Amino acid sequence: MCRWLAYSGTPMLLDNILYRPAHSLIDQSLHSRLGVETTNGDGFGVGWYAPGLDTPAILRDTGPAWNNRNLREISGHVRSGLFFAHIRASTGTAVQQTNCHPFRHGRWMWMHNGAISDFHRLRRDLCLAIDPALFASIEGSTDSEVMFFLALTYGLDQDAPGAVARMAGLVERLGHENGVEFPLQMTVAATDGERLWAFRYSSQGTSRSLFYSSRVDALRALHPDTAFLQRVSDETRLVVSEPLGDLPGAWNEVPENSYGIVQQGQDELRPFAPQPV
Repeated sequence: MCRWLAYSGTPMLLDNILYRPAHSLIDQSLHSRLGVETTNGDGFGVGWYAPGLDTPAILRDTGPAWNNRNLREISGHVRSGLFFAHIRASTGTAVQQTNCHPFRHGRWMWMHNGAISDFHRLRRDLCLAIDPALFASIEGSTDSEVMFFLALTYGLDQDAPGAVARMAGLVERLGHENGVEFPLQMTVAATDGERLWAFRYSSQGTSRSLFYSSRVDALRALHPDTAFLQRVSDETRLVVSEPLGDLPGAWNEVPENSYGIVQQGQDELRPFAPQPV
């Protein structure tokens, strides 16, 4: 399995989020507390949006995040108000650059922790459901990328929660038809550069860990001396596989079978269920 984080808010150097917290994503690449594996060293990726550009930049590599000099270098120089970061522990597909997250198509980014059970048995039928106009853009061999392109096929541009629900519904239907009891395990983040959606769901009802940060104004009231909270806007929010530190009141678990929307104004938390297709 994997660990990931999504940041939305005041433009920030990546270094402040990726390296500086006590239990940063870089620390989690060696010392994950809540993941299936303690070590997540099968590659990493970061993706970010820059002002005036419609599509995100992506940096991915097959080596471990903890000693990558290029990641360390750009993190101290790249500033963004919306970025993804992911550290990978392969569930069986090859360790190669095209299998590292986040994945990109047009203005969209996508990253995933979890797995489609018995993916090798379901892969052909899942791929046949992808829009032929999109299929040629698939570069790797992971279940995560197939999930992304299924969501694009089912209308991610128009209705992100509905598209992810239809993707999950197809995975579950094909899994059950092939004798897979619990076909899907996922925490997913998706963004179009303006809004961020985060999903937590599993067929078995025991989903991988996922947390969101509390409102900044509430945290300032609790911790008026914390410098980081004075530098960011009330719109700033993090969604993470594991809390980045132990600041009391900072982290909230995303409920089972639910998804959140991080957006300008009021963020939302809603129930999630697969939709039959």
